[in-house]
Amino acid sequence: MAEKRAARRQRVLKGGKILLNRDGTIDCTVRNLSEIGACLHLPSSVGVPDTFDLVINPDRDPMRCRVVWRSAKQIGIAFIPTARGPSG
Repeated sequence: MAEKRAARRQRVLKGGKILLNRDGTIDCTVRNLSEIGACLHLPSSVGVPDTFDLVINPDRDPMRCRVVWRSAKQIGIAFIPTARGPSG
């Protein structure tokens, strides 16, 4: 099967947090990661908004994300570029 992703993803196993506006956070596990997106494993994809900020512990600042696909316990996300650029 041919790879359809625009950037190659690296398999990882990192803790992450989906930041919700006023409703707290959702813990997740980052299963693969690239410069443009990631796959997140979580207890349930129900209630995850279409766009959110993601913090990957402990080595990154929050990143703005949008959901590209979702299943019961996983979501594929694309990082939304910010005006600040990669260095903040």
